[in-house]
Amino acid sequence: MLFNSIDYLIFFPIVFLVYYALPKRVRYIWLLIASYCFYMRWNPWYIMLLIGCTVITYISARLIERDRQQRGKGASHCRRTVLIICVLVLLSVLGYFKYYDFFLGYFNKMLSILHISPIDRRFSVLLPVGISFYILQALGYVFDVYRGETYAEKNFLRYALFVSFFPQLVAGPIERSKNLLTQLAKPVRLSWHDFCKGLLLIVYGLFCKMVIADRIAIVVNTVYDDSASYPGMYIAYAAFLFSFQIYCDFYGYSTIARGSSLLFGIKLTDNFNAPYYSGSVKEFWRRWHISLSSWFRDYLYIPLGGNRKGEVRKECNLLFVFGVSGLWHGASVSFIVWGFLNGLYQVIGDVLHKLTNRMHQISGGLNSGYVSEMEQGHRPDQRGVFSRRLLHVIMTFILITMTWIFFAADQMKAALRLIKQLFSTFNWEIFLDGSVYNLGVTKEYTRVMFLGIAVLMAVDYLKYKGKDVAELVLKQGEWFQILCFVSLTAACMLFGCYGEIYDTQQFIYFQF
Repeated sequence: MLFNSIDYLIFFPIVFLVYYALPKRVRYIWLLIASYCFYMRWNPWYIMLLIGCTVITYISARLIERDRQQRGKGASHCRRTVLIICVLVLLSVLGYFKYYDFFLGYFNKMLSILHISPIDRRFSVLLPVGISFYILQALGYVFDVYRGETYAEKNFLRYALFVSFFPQLVAGPIERSKNLLTQLAKPVRLSWHDFCKGLLLIVYGLFCKMVIADRIAIVVNTVYDDSASYPGMYIAYAAFLFSFQIYCDFYGYSTIARGSSLLFGIKLTDNFNAPYYSGSVKEFWRRWHISLSSWFRDYLYIPLGGNRKGEVRKECNLLFVFGVSGLWHGASVSFIVWGFLNGLYQVIGDVLHKLTNRMHQISGGLNSGYVSEMEQGHRPDQRGVFSRRLLHVIMTFILITMTWIFFAADQMKAALRLIKQLFSTFNWEIFLDGSVYNLGVTKEYTRVMFLGIAVLMAVDYLKYKGKDVAELVLKQGEWFQILCFVSLTAACMLFGCYGEIYDTQQFIYFQF
């Protein structure tokens, strides 16, 4: 069931009204039933996987906590064994469904080199939607219980809701038990403020998805599906737009999820914080898909040693974690390369940062021989000026945009073909002769698309400055609030892209 579908438009109000009609003590059970129904809309049989993941992690956490109560906080072989078994079982399930075809394909290639008959693919494995997200969320909970950072939930149904809460079940954010589980244990009364903010977040998320992302998708698909006919600046144009497509698609989902949850009195993690205003790739990954980045940091990067084992080990850990992140996104070499590139950017960035600081210190030392102490104290630090910051933001955007080519391509060959076609010609005149309006989106709707991007960047700029735009709107008069809500709704209805014959467009991150 898609957030931008008629089904959800019917489903959500029913769940909302019944939820508040029920006594508080049983509301979480209704949310659990609704969450399972929501998930079963894709494939009813895969609900067994979700329940199995819930049962395994629930029992593991209870066993770990019981052992801690009996043996104390010290190291325990029993707790470690339970944790290892739980992790291996869940990662095996994820590996089977997500990477079976990928590894079997490469294994068969090795067999063919050795002139051995390949293994037949007797059946195809359908990837359960959202499996990567809810397995990481459940594993994070078990890790936290193992570390003693949270409690093991005794109420199985409440824990099952934590794993399957429908607004964030399919594409995150990947919630921590310290945030979501504690809120489910103590439901709060819905305030008028949260009701209005929830609705505003939902329509803004739909605006990002339907008005911006889905319309950009037409241009990107037209160019990427036939790159031989659209070389050079066509690919540059499509790559530029895809940066906003992937952002608005995923950010739109996360925003709708936050708004939907807020209407039940539950506050989810904000998964994005103005990432395209980042001045470095490292800063970008502190602002993009925050719940996933922090998960890999806390449960993989730091246990590997983080930055505590020296510079070389730190950079190796960084590359490994981003390589795993790429593999998590998809069973393809192009995703792994995408992850490694983002890690490599940060390694190079660290080296350049140290060199820059060193040169600045040397320059300061040399200048001190010629400039008096008072004059030197008033010399401006050129590293913080606006022009330098702007240059860093633009360069970071270009670097990230290049990596998105590997992300958007299904295979490594397709990604390399796009890059080759990108540099094959410099046909800049397409931006002057109207050729870019022949990519499936008319001139009028191209203007709407870029106006939507301008609105997005304006909102993100305020967010980058630490301001919550939804809160700013709600502090204004009622007429202004209504105007914002109606304007966003009208934009979705009038300019939203619904696909062929008004089919709803799936969110990109559903495939992960």
